[in-house]
Amino acid sequence: MNVDAQSHVVYGEDFSPGDRTELGNYTISADEIVAFARQWDPQFFHVDEERAQTEGYFGGLIASGIQTLGIFQRLTVDSRDRHWDVIGGAGIEGLQFRKPVRPGDTLTGSTVVKYVKLQPERGRARVDYAGELINQHGERVLALTMSAYIGMRSQ
Repeated sequence: MNVDAQSHVVYGEDFSPGDRTELGNYTISADEIVAFARQWDPQFFHVDEERAQTEGYFGGLIASGIQTLGIFQRLTVDSRDRHWDVIGGAGIEGLQFRKPVRPGDTLTGSTVVKYVKLQPERGRARVDYAGELINQHGERVLALTMSAYIGMRSQ
């Protein structure tokens, strides 16, 4: 991937299939899980630790899948997208929540470019990339393919 040395901006024509980006990591707390779930996904296994332990399928409190996706997005923006000339998202495919995310888990993310379609007539490229989050045990907790429109250099 080529980066414009002057501005440190990555444009659509700079991408190639196979480009990999490490996204860094994030450790989630029980308080964060409960606070998020109370507002957005108030199922008992996200908000009630005792009930999640005794009645829940996973034997304890787990994060909402939507929160897990949010962590992936935040890691993506913080480590990668701030350098990309992002126009906007185009879609998500194959979203999978593979393992539960528990309090204290440290999630590490990465992306790999799968496909690039230049659209110079529209001043953009569509970039499709696979993404994942892995927990501290090396288990994949989230997998997806996302697409985004990235601006091209001025012609």
